[in-house]
Amino acid sequence: MLLPISVALSSSSSEPENPEQVIEKLQSSLLQVMREGDKLSHEGRFKFLEPIIDESHDLNLIIRTILGATYWSQMGKEQQDLIVETFRKLSIATYAGRFNQYEGEQFQIVEQRALPREQVLVRSRLTKSDGGTVNFDYVLHQTDGRWRIANILFDGVSDLAIKRGEYRAILQRDGFQALIDMIKEKIVLTQ
Repeated sequence: MLLPISVALSSSSSEPENPEQVIEKLQSSLLQVMREGDKLSHEGRFKFLEPIIDESHDLNLIIRTILGATYWSQMGKEQQDLIVETFRKLSIATYAGRFNQYEGEQFQIVEQRALPREQVLVRSRLTKSDGGTVNFDYVLHQTDGRWRIANILFDGVSDLAIKRGEYRAILQRDGFQALIDMIKEKIVLTQ
């Protein structure tokens, strides 16, 4: 189990990947963890995917965008660090919970195209074992010379937009601690 993780980590130190390569690496890791799904617990899948998600997603930017500049600037450094780390755990746990068994699924990159503000869209499709498909569109941007995911759309629905409405409503109605508690509950539900 350690070999695939170390191989994935060692490749990150080579030359920078283009947006399509980032998505291919993420998706091949998801298929790999699905194939190992019978042998791995949720915790095992989490540990396997943790370095992959950390490398491919700009989770700090994503949570800042979800919360918005106003809420983000009202938080102290300790709260910002807590929300980033809690959201990070939810993101990895969600992948570990959803990609838990392999039944012949296949990912295919459909296209890559430029977006405004120096972002890139990589469109891909997951073909399920029953022949059904799910479209995954990844919006990537460059940070520190590396392409990282800033948003994911599932069949055209923005994950970031859904979370933005939900998280901001909780912050406004119930406050910061309620948001942290809700995210922690969701982490438990992924198992």
